[in-house]
Amino acid sequence: MRFWIRILPVFLLAAVAPAQPSADWQTADSLPGTDLSSLSATQKQKVLKLLRDHDCSCQCGMKVAECRFKDTNCYYSNALAKIAIEAVKAGKSADDIQKALAAGPALKPPKLLEDPVSIPTAGAPVTGPADAKITLVEFSDFECPYCSKAIADVHAIMAAYPGKIRLIYKQFPLSMHPHAEFAAVASLAARDQGKFWEMHDKLFANYRQLNRQNILLWANQIGLNMEKFVADLDSGKYTATIKKDTKDGEVAGVYGTPAFFINGQHYNGPLELKAVKPILDAELAK
Repeated sequence: MRFWIRILPVFLLAAVAPAQPSADWQTADSLPGTDLSSLSATQKQKVLKLLRDHDCSCQCGMKVAECRFKDTNCYYSNALAKIAIEAVKAGKSADDIQKALAAGPALKPPKLLEDPVSIPTAGAPVTGPADAKITLVEFSDFECPYCSKAIADVHAIMAAYPGKIRLIYKQFPLSMHPHAEFAAVASLAARDQGKFWEMHDKLFANYRQLNRQNILLWANQIGLNMEKFVADLDSGKYTATIKKDTKDGEVAGVYGTPAFFINGQHYNGPLELKAVKPILDAELAK
């Protein structure tokens, strides 16, 4: 992956395999991080066909639709999808649309660090000192393989800057991941017992196995009060929080996961410590 980071009331009897980033992009009626809601049914099918047929400009060797599935953080496939949507809505000819898509490589990628935005964080899970000079806000999805991989980088960053970074987690479950919202609910139920980060680690370490039976097993392993956990899990009381986090992310410019904000600034580069270190050092020097 190219890292454009912008980073049930009864037991289930068996695990259900989650959707993977290699879902069938050739037949899906939606694309991750792509808003098709303003299109008519006919326009939507036209856009999907265009994106299935057109090569992505990032030189990944994939079609735009495939790239949207396999790398939701790709700036180019996201931009090309928007071009196709606007062109189809405007009623442009097939030739004009193809010319617009062909101009995609001329598009400039986003700045490494964007202008700061305000992100509501009250009540969100947090680790690190309240007076830390750097606040790192993460919008993430527990079923996202790229989010799972990012955990090691986040741990390395926190370890390299002890006491200097405060990490805040915001929920951003993607619709393409059928178990992501349930996992988000589980993490918030664990938060209410002071065990969010323990559940966070369990969920990401097992992102391919996010069924109810396993989540209850992990909850027991980390020492939760199971009666309370199950009741909270099935209460529906976290739905509003998850929806608000997702909306907060959309307003801040998040369209894929994981997405990281450094002191309110959307970071669009690799998350590896050696790459992000100059950014963090500059923030500390301010």
